[in-house]
Amino acid sequence: MSKIKVAVIGCGTIANAAHIPSYINNANAEILYFCDIIPERAENAVKQYKCGKAIIDYHDAINDPEVDAISVCTPNNVHAQISIDALNAGKQVLCEKPPARIYAEAKTMLEAQEKTGNMLSIGVVNRFNAGVNKIKELIDNGELGEIYHVYVSFRAQRSIPGLGGAFTTKEIAGGGVLIDWGVHYLDIVMYCLSDPAIKTVSGKGFCKLAKNMKEYEYTDMWAENTKNLDGIYDVDDFITGFIRTAGSTITLNGAWAQNIGVSETYIDFIGTKAGIRLQYGADFELYKINDGKLKGITLEYDKWDYFQKEIDSFVDTVKTKKRLPSNIETVIITTGMMQALYDSSEQGREIVLG
Repeated sequence: MSKIKVAVIGCGTIANAAHIPSYINNANAEILYFCDIIPERAENAVKQYKCGKAIIDYHDAINDPEVDAISVCTPNNVHAQISIDALNAGKQVLCEKPPARIYAEAKTMLEAQEKTGNMLSIGVVNRFNAGVNKIKELIDNGELGEIYHVYVSFRAQRSIPGLGGAFTTKEIAGGGVLIDWGVHYLDIVMYCLSDPAIKTVSGKGFCKLAKNMKEYEYTDMWAENTKNLDGIYDVDDFITGFIRTAGSTITLNGAWAQNIGVSETYIDFIGTKAGIRLQYGADFELYKINDGKLKGITLEYDKWDYFQKEIDSFVDTVKTKKRLPSNIETVIITTGMMQALYDSSEQGREIVLG
């Protein structure tokens, strides 16, 4: 197979941490363009990875007939426009999570996929995680019985990312801890439960702990190089919610920052025959009755680099246009759920979706 020609749009943290190295490691992919509105970022990528051309206008890449595929690694506020333009230009697209700032924007992305027949995948990378897929297999095979409830915790102590920059500016990001971290956790739940329809959503978000950014004390900070203490902080740093689906109920508590000195990042799948606690980004424990006692079992299974698996799967399907488990048509369900959590918080009432 001839190599898939790729353009990476946005050369910031996630591009350098995941997308670019994974394309470099794929023998069937070749990066033709690095694009960033900050020229030095694109130029540094060319120097570091010793391939491609640095550009500042993504149209130069999507209008090049040699380019087969696009990775969109920009801030959330331009995900939709760049993805739609790339689809209309005949490219296959992998857009980082979340699809967009709001559900309405994500719908326009889905519509563009359907109109063009080109493929739009979203970077919900845990759908390519070996442990997550093992959990899905156990649930699908009935090992847990009926999954009647799932509890989600994505709580950390004082680790707001890029404070004052794009991460904490609602106009750019669309939201805070829910849209940044929660999307991964809720997408794992939806994937493992085979994407049940959402019935009702109730939630409340809080923007509290960094109101005075210059006095905010933190233990760590993702994307610290993007912080701007003279910038904006108007997104949720804590979120709680209750969701009814066509199957299980879901409760969640998420915090970028909390005055509790323990991080709790896990998902509990609670079934009638067994239960599972997945530690995010790590192993999981299966709990079931054995010899009259509830015992925890750590299962053995093959593991892999799930960012690499995501890129490899995307590259493999660029030619076939086969829709991946991370396709926008599925991921948009979680986007609608998150929108309803934000709407519920703002309106002070439960949101009915179906």
